[in-house]
Amino acid sequence: MPELEVAGRRWTVPPASNLLDQLNAAGCKVPFSCRAGSCHACMVRCVAGEPLDARPEALDPGRRAEGWRLSCQCQVVTDLVVEVFDPQRDGLPAEVVALDWLGEVARLRLRPQRPLRYSPGQHLLLWSAEGVARPYSLASVPGEEPWLEFHIDCRQPGAFADALRPLQVGATLRLGELRGGALHYDPDWDGRPLLILAAGTGLAPLWGILREALRQHHQGAIRLIHLAHDPAGHYLAEPLRALAGRHDNLRVELATAAQLQGVLADLRLVSRQTVALLCGSPASVEDFARRLYLAGLPRNQLLADVFLSRSF
Repeated sequence: MPELEVAGRRWTVPPASNLLDQLNAAGCKVPFSCRAGSCHACMVRCVAGEPLDARPEALDPGRRAEGWRLSCQCQVVTDLVVEVFDPQRDGLPAEVVALDWLGEVARLRLRPQRPLRYSPGQHLLLWSAEGVARPYSLASVPGEEPWLEFHIDCRQPGAFADALRPLQVGATLRLGELRGGALHYDPDWDGRPLLILAAGTGLAPLWGILREALRQHHQGAIRLIHLAHDPAGHYLAEPLRALAGRHDNLRVELATAAQLQGVLADLRLVSRQTVALLCGSPASVEDFARRLYLAGLPRNQLLADVFLSRSF
């Protein structure tokens, strides 16, 4: 049977067993979130041996060349020597410059120790001081703001959300892997209508993308719908209304879960050239996408990211 070695400790594991499961079963405490190869919370570095990787394309070539692998996607088929990601050693320090509570949403702003190149719509792995890692979408616009902004739903208990509550300005968090999600703004869409549909804190990446589109003087009509569990959940209501007041081509609509069916029934395409950007829970994204397909939106004109919540 193959053997695993971490920090000088060595043990046997069943052939073709999942690397993440075996590491955590042995007490190595490798964090994870999606188990689909998207969040990158479970990265480990293979310093000897090679696992069977189901998604080699999920990591950029530079990271792979350094030996990093997504443990959730790997099977142990031969002896492996592994280094677990250490945020103190491998993460980028970032100072908390602001933590504002917008209802039950924490608006977290971080200033990294060195500038970070990113695009609106990307997401970044955040590590708490307690070693909890979660991926969150960036809500900031590069070049416009000196910080990285995140919107974190804290309605339900969770290890990362709980770690935020006592956090003070000046504290340090660590940043992990930067990932490109499905959402982005393309300057070639300049004259095309944009339909932006966000549920809950799925608004975070779309807030950044919306402002990037307006910064680039998008000429087409933009319709943004924010779905919240109740009126208090529209945590960016005033900034959205203010933005719409400054841009004639922007229309903002705020809806609650109780109004969802009416919102879906009212969805229409102003043009077959419409580009739709969706973000939220799996159920809300599926509801929006199904209605847009029925309305005639081509599938290649719909971009979506799904938020998966974890309570631990």
